[in-house]
Amino acid sequence: METQQQSTPNATPKPAGQNFFKQMENFFDTYLHKKVPFNLPPNVKEWIVKFGPWITLVLMVLAIPAILLALGLTAVVTPYAMTYGTYGTYGAHYYNPLLTLSGIIALVALIMEAMALPGLFKRSLKGWHLVYYAVLVSAIGQLISGQIVSLIINVVVSMYFLFQIREYYK
Repeated sequence: METQQQSTPNATPKPAGQNFFKQMENFFDTYLHKKVPFNLPPNVKEWIVKFGPWITLVLMVLAIPAILLALGLTAVVTPYAMTYGTYGTYGAHYYNPLLTLSGIIALVALIMEAMALPGLFKRSLKGWHLVYYAVLVSAIGQLISGQIVSLIINVVVSMYFLFQIREYYK
């Protein structure tokens, strides 16, 4: 006996990664918005949606000198650290490529947040999704650098606020 599989002509399979991120989004929405014992009041949500992009923009502008300094120092110091290691208070330290990788990942997350700003000002879901992905990318960087406690706090707090205001973005 032969079984027949029915297929819909317009159905296109989604990439596996897209399904994973959608499942994560549903998980966070369920546990940080729908089932959370306390939700933010609507006036607080509106305030975050209205002023959050402006606060982010100001903080990014204020962070530019520190970012440029860090990138400049990293560019100058990395070749020497890779070759000779460094000497610190507690003895010799050697170049750790994972720290450089986590720094690059943090820069990618910052760029994603900057790209999200126009969408956040327009209250578009695309802008909200860019911030969501930036938090996930940042979490990967924290995981790589071994900042587990910081990772947990950052993800829970960021995702809580993100999913509390998600309904304001269309």
